[in-house]
Amino acid sequence: MKRIILTGILAIGTGATCLMAQAPPAGQKGPAPKSKGEVEALQALQAAGGDPDKSIAAAENLITKFADTDFKSIALYIEADAYQRKGDWDHMLIYAERVLEADPKDFRATLMLANYYATRTRENDLDREEKLGKAEKYANQVIEMMKTAPKPNPQITDEQWADARKDTTAEAYNAIGLANLTRKKYDAAAAAFKSAVDANSRPEPAYMVRQASALQSAGKNDEAIALCDKVMAIADVHPQIKQVATQIRAAAVKSGGKAAGGEAK
Repeated sequence: MKRIILTGILAIGTGATCLMAQAPPAGQKGPAPKSKGEVEALQALQAAGGDPDKSIAAAENLITKFADTDFKSIALYIEADAYQRKGDWDHMLIYAERVLEADPKDFRATLMLANYYATRTRENDLDREEKLGKAEKYANQVIEMMKTAPKPNPQITDEQWADARKDTTAEAYNAIGLANLTRKKYDAAAAAFKSAVDANSRPEPAYMVRQASALQSAGKNDEAIALCDKVMAIADVHPQIKQVATQIRAAAVKSGGKAAGGEAK
């Protein structure tokens, strides 16, 4: 559900055809197609489904033929998302930035850029700090946006949107944590990952193990052990995450950490 909410739902109804990228504020008219041709272009964009190449072609068709379309930002975002799924990072970056040119308040593209710079920046990059600074800037913008962002689609419930806002905020904090891991600022990374854990709508073991890793790297081995134990106690935790938690715990024990109440097991 989260991915559907964040990428926008293409809702086409009889009589009044529309692609809802974002619900308009109360009292304001929502986006609407201006011609039959634009309706057909929007239908083609919807019909592309999850196929990246078809989505790119349909989005390009819409924004090329209908330059004044109300749906430009969502079409550009769909295109950026498609390039991301193809692993074409250069084009993803171009189109995510174009989304923000069309709509500076698009939190999906802002989060995409935060994650891009947080995950694609390497320790030895000459422009490392510039890139990581962008990661933090975009992530903090998302955190602020989520405080007041309206529902992107009236089809989702208030509860679903509340959870999506929490999860999006958590993902932004996670990007800040990853940026600080690259800097080897482990205390700052651990604090950001804790904020991600606290913000998420439900327990997220991936954020928890990253927090534990940062704590262990910062020499806070007892805290890392306690957090790993908590992750491994989650009944349906993914085996890979459980394996990572086990490895972090072992490293913390080797470094002298102990479990609460006595010797580490």
